Amino acid sequence: MKHIYVQKIKQTILMLIVLISANLISGVCKAADNDRQKVLKIYNWADYIDEDLLTEFPVWYKEQTGEEISIVYQVFDMTEVMYTKIAMGHEDFDLACPTQAIMQRMIHQNLLLPIGRDFGTTPNYLNNISPFIQDRLDDFSANGMNAADYAVPYMWGTSGILYNTKHISAEEANSWGCMWNPKNKGKMLMKDSYWDAYNMAAVYGYRDEIAAGKRTVYSVTNDHTPADFAMVEEQLKALKPNLAGWEADFGKEMMTKGEIWFCYAWGGDAVWAIEEAAEVGVSLEYVVPQEGSNIWFDGWVIPKYAKNTKAASYFLNFICQPEIALRNMDVSGYSSAVATSEIKDALVDSTLEETVNASYFFGPGNDSLKINSIQYPDSSVVARCAIINDFLDKNDEMLELWSRSKGDNLFGGMTIMIIVVFVLLAVFIILRFAKKQKGKRKRQAKNRKR
Repeated sequence: MKHIYVQKIKQTILMLIVLISANLISGVCKAADNDRQKVLKIYNWADYIDEDLLTEFPVWYKEQTGEEISIVYQVFDMTEVMYTKIAMGHEDFDLACPTQAIMQRMIHQNLLLPIGRDFGTTPNYLNNISPFIQDRLDDFSANGMNAADYAVPYMWGTSGILYNTKHISAEEANSWGCMWNPKNKGKMLMKDSYWDAYNMAAVYGYRDEIAAGKRTVYSVTNDHTPADFAMVEEQLKALKPNLAGWEADFGKEMMTKGEIWFCYAWGGDAVWAIEEAAEVGVSLEYVVPQEGSNIWFDGWVIPKYAKNTKAASYFLNFICQPEIALRNMDVSGYSSAVATSEIKDALVDSTLEETVNASYFFGPGNDSLKINSIQYPDSSVVARCAIINDFLDKNDEMLELWSRSKGDNLFGGMTIMIIVVFVLLAVFIILRFAKKQKGKRKRQAKNRKR
């Protein structure tokens, strides 16, 4: 019961923070309601777009529509924060970029608006998305809603192990077992993401069954049976003592400085880290372990409380142009879901020795490309990976499992959160009181003049 109580407190605190923050800025927003149709509010991951595009899009938009637009751009570092602001705080973002699991949840909870595809004389660049990614999005259709009408895939990749070749061999890194090996205690980091942790623990825990053909990577990741939950919890509790910590985004930087030996990583972060580390003489490599892993994608959606769906749809069309997709790839290190010949031709590197079978992504005739194998893994790697679905009606159960697995070492952070909540609440009350007093003084002054 303690774990359930802690989790409910956390959820309540997060909701209070979101709602109080929303109330604090509501007065400012209401004053600008009349101009809202000239504003596009975007909520995205940090370092996930070429920010020069935020000034270029208004020019392009006016060329296409004759209308003025300005952009308000905000970032987040955890997809749960984005979801909470929209689902509980009813924030009026016109565009948000959730992971595929949160995207699936938002579809199930009817939190999205359809994306417009009528662009007049402007070409429809949304058709540039690879069928490989589009097919996986289609699997999220529910409640009579076609997922493709409510989301546009943005970036995609794999999850694996980023390792320092000075300390970890390629052979050792090729198995998730290195995460549980006592000799590596205190030398590794794990993503603070229960979806990723569940997939890794399930794939490793059921490795023998998968190898024997009794189960698949997809089934152990997404069946969510009581037996699966119990096994994953056991694995995660055994993992915890080995970890130097849980991280949301700083692991890649620690790897570039040689401060840890290896970490659970997303492919795009690995691309960035390998390049950065090489500049300071640190040798890093990335591998998708032999037992299997996951393929993920992030996508753009128009949340239910959006105010400018037209500009939002045009923005999605804008960033699906090949030259724009390449710029966003260059900034983030991740692979765009756009799969045109321009993308392929720009990324082919004749100096590479190994080739990749990327016909699954770019289509027939692309089974021997000299292209970055982290950004575009070989079809043999893709075959041992699966998409992670959301836990949906079992999400509370998963959160309780996650809390128990991490040991509920949350009270220090919770204390800080509680203090922040009360500070925000105090500020809100003071501002409201000051506003009322100002209005009262104005009314008194008018009465005296009369």
